[in-house]
Amino acid sequence: MPYMEAVIHEIQRFSDILPMNLPRIAMKDIHFRGYVIPKGTYIYPLLSSVHYDPEQHSNPQEFDPGRFLDSQGCFKKVEAFMPFSAGKRMCIGGGLARMELFLFFTTILQAFTLHSPVPPSQISLAPASVGVGKVPPKYQLSVSQRQH
Repeated sequence: MPYMEAVIHEIQRFSDILPMNLPRIAMKDIHFRGYVIPKGTYIYPLLSSVHYDPEQHSNPQEFDPGRFLDSQGCFKKVEAFMPFSAGKRMCIGGGLARMELFLFFTTILQAFTLHSPVPPSQISLAPASVGVGKVPPKYQLSVSQRQH
């Protein structure tokens, strides 16, 4: 199941549906890279800057679950993965959401076979629209029950 875990992580990294986290307020003057961020300033963390950083992820514009697997095929944690934010402001439901995604997708794949009506090379991974969030494109999918 490590590959399934890697695929789910890569879907979250790649799709980056909510690239901008909730705003924070600077509690004191902050000196950052030669700039001063005054106390009381709203700060909007951009998680996509981490998910698409080429210094953190090789070929970040490509969908590659292998970035979450080590050389033995075991799942590996990647520090530059934060769909639920990071640190003490991390989403309290992140662990539950990850568990539900894993159970949901593995259950579907165990019970059904999924078919695309078009070849995978013709499927666009570009978002349908981008704004405060990214809206994934619509896909058609044929589902048939697996014969056990």
